[in-house]
Amino acid sequence: MTAVLFAHPRCDTCRNARRWLDAHHVAYDVVDLTVRAPTSAELRAIQQNSGLPARKLFNTSGQAYRAGGFGERLKAMDDDAMIAALAADGLLVKRPIFTRGALALVGFSADAYARALA
Repeated sequence: MTAVLFAHPRCDTCRNARRWLDAHHVAYDVVDLTVRAPTSAELRAIQQNSGLPARKLFNTSGQAYRAGGFGERLKAMDDDAMIAALAADGLLVKRPIFTRGALALVGFSADAYARALA
């Protein structure tokens, strides 16, 4: 089962996640969010496996989020519209996201990674 890390190459948190995974000998493939956004199917699986609502998959600190007015727009969007927006622009996606099978970790916390990957 191949693990995937959705990440931005210039994101410090993503770099920390990669360092942690490498130090703990966890094999994974990297998907560069500046090149490819997760598909709608991948995002639905991430949402389901993480237990998070779709709105928590947005990178609320990013320029794309602010420029797109998503702070207000999300209030009127249903899950399908949120997933479609995320799938259309990888820079809207909270990062990093680590997936392996039915596991999905959104964001990075060394403690959360240790608990989930031990």
